[in-house]
This record gives sequence, structure tokens and C-alpha cells, in this order.
Amino acid sequence: MRGIFISIEGIEGTGKSTQATLLAKYLKEKGYGVTQTAEPGGTRISFRIRELLLSPESTDMEPMTELLLYNAARVQHIKEIVMPALLRGEVVITDRFSDSTMAYQGYGRGIGLDLIDSLDSVATGRLRPHLTILLDIDVETGLMRNRKLQKHDRLELEDISFHEKVRKGFLGMAAREQERIRLVDCSGDIEAVRRNIVGIVDAFFDALQK
Repeated sequence: MRGIFISIEGIEGTGKSTQATLLAKYLKEKGYGVTQTAEPGGTRISFRIRELLLSPESTDMEPMTELLLYNAARVQHIKEIVMPALLRGEVVITDRFSDSTMAYQGYGRGIGLDLIDSLDSVATGRLRPHLTILLDIDVETGLMRNRKLQKHDRLELEDISFHEKVRKGFLGMAAREQERIRLVDCSGDIEAVRRNIVGIVDAFFDALQK
């Protein structure tokens, strides 16, 4: 089987990491080779960039610096983790990919979408997930969830209007790319969300066999 690339996206507090782990477990139990990863991160260099990007001490970071750093981390991530796993025929599940950059730096920060798309083309070589699960929840609930978990990275400290713009950006992308991006309401409990995701992924794999 050729490698399959799945991304899980969403605003803060949607439970992306939890659902990525549950999906990886499910697919492994079905006999698939699975690589689970996350952005920014996955490699030594990408993790160092992540620390700089998300540190609350980096509040003076320029939006363009932020954009370039995310793309730099993505280059390393693809080269060291994503492409080798896909070439091995594995299922790669990543917590965030290029859609997050478009949502956060494009819709959230207001950087030109054409510029972001051009930089993404250079960084990824136009690699796109075969399937994207977009977890959606209202902004206030998502931020409240993270506060309960005492998550306080730099992006989570942005005002609510920033996160509303990001959510609107994600939903707009989902409306335009309905075949690739599948919207999942994550306001329910973890198991209900998991079942929804598994149903989408199973249907996707079934379609590949036809």
C-alpha cells in the first residue's frame, strides 16, 4: 500500500493531540504501519524552532519571522519524518500541517495568503495530506479547556479576536476543500469524537480499495 498522509487540524483546545494518538492506536490495531508526529516539531531542529515560536518570552516576534520559522520547521519535519514514513508505505498522522499556517499566519496575523501559499510550495514541494480532520469548537470553550490544562504558550495568550479569525479561516478552508477536509464537531466527549473520526477514516480507506 502506498503511504497515506493524514493531518489533524483545529484551533486551541480541540483535543488534536488526544485524537491523533487515539487514531494512531486504532490503525495500528488494524495492522497498519503508523508514524504519529506533530508540528512544529518531530525532529531535533524542529523542536528547537518550536521552543522559540511558542515561548511566552517571544511576544515581540514579528509575524513574518513567525511565518518563516514555521516553514523552516516544516522542511525538516518533511525531510526527516514525513517523507521517509510515506515511502515505507506507512500511514502518517500529524497534529497540524500547512493548513495551520494558512489559518494562523494568514487569517489570524493578516499575512497575504498568496505569499503563504508560495512559501508553502517551496517548503513542502506541494505535499498535501490525503485527508485532513478539522476539529471544531467555539473559541471560548477551546481556550477554557486549555486553561484548565494550564497550557499557556504564546499563541494561546493571544486575544479572543485572533482566535476567532483563525477559526473562521479554518472553516473557510473546509468549505472550499470538502473532499479533503472533513469537519468534526469536538464539543462532545472524547469517545464520541473518536468514533466520528474513525468512521471518516474507515470510509476513506474503503474508498481507496475501490
